[in-house]
Amino acid sequence: MAAPETPAPLQFTQLHIDVARNATDDFNLFHDPNKWQRIRGNPFGGPIALGFQLECLIEEQLRLYRQAHDETALVSEHGLRFSNYQFTFAGAARPGEALQVDIKKSRLTTTEQPGLSNRVVIKNGRGVVLIGHKRESPAPLCLADVDLAHLPDLRRLPDRSYVPGGDLFCKRKFMSTGHAKNFLTGSLADQAAWFDELEEKVRFPEMFPAALISCALLERAFKAGHDFEQAPMVYTSHHISVDRALAAGLMSNDVLHLLVDQGEETMAGGLGGAGIPQLRHRCFGLLGDGAVLFRAEIALAPLAAIVTNPA
Repeated sequence: MAAPETPAPLQFTQLHIDVARNATDDFNLFHDPNKWQRIRGNPFGGPIALGFQLECLIEEQLRLYRQAHDETALVSEHGLRFSNYQFTFAGAARPGEALQVDIKKSRLTTTEQPGLSNRVVIKNGRGVVLIGHKRESPAPLCLADVDLAHLPDLRRLPDRSYVPGGDLFCKRKFMSTGHAKNFLTGSLADQAAWFDELEEKVRFPEMFPAALISCALLERAFKAGHDFEQAPMVYTSHHISVDRALAAGLMSNDVLHLLVDQGEETMAGGLGGAGIPQLRHRCFGLLGDGAVLFRAEIALAPLAAIVTNPA
């Protein structure tokens, strides 16, 4: 009997990183194979993977986990419409290093608040890169109390402009199967499980539209005159709720309005330890008819605040 095949190690090359950042228009210098050297006090010694790229890897690994454990049907059986990603970044993933994705046993609750959850950890040879939970729930677990019904018709707003009467910055993007396929490939996912022209299969991964948050945050900061070389910022945590039903209906060329606020200053844990200054942004993804595809809280910290304890 032939010995079972050893699965290939999970590792990003610079090409994977380039494909993912190009697919999402992420121009952060931390991912650029040349410009990373311009970042003041950069402790990473080279380019690093995108935060959303790591979370798309988790989405793919959980898809495979659900299949292997016959859990795929549980989501629809219990009306778990929302996917919730809540992760803290504790390190960084560099090209060429082996990664390990640990998914803990699923926990299913069927009480008044039904849900299906898994604790997930990504590790490299130096320790933990990312840690947190993926939870399925009937209602969003992030910013569920924020009512966006008062917003004007975002289709009439110029791209990269501010919503009248507030501080929300609006970045307009369009769904693209080609970009989503590239993002999946860059995230070490099997694009054929999501898209297949011969089978007329079109299934955008939940993390692809959410990954466009980076572009919106970067463009807002750029428009405000932020210096990405002298005052770099890094992600410390993501909390994202995606409407699974709306995501399942996405088609190529569907409009997506990305809204990001100016951020709230806070002190919290993350890269470098506890009690570091951070900027927490509320972010939303709205479809053309105003339906909310996702809600997210994205926290960033100045690199200078974590450089004393680099990943």
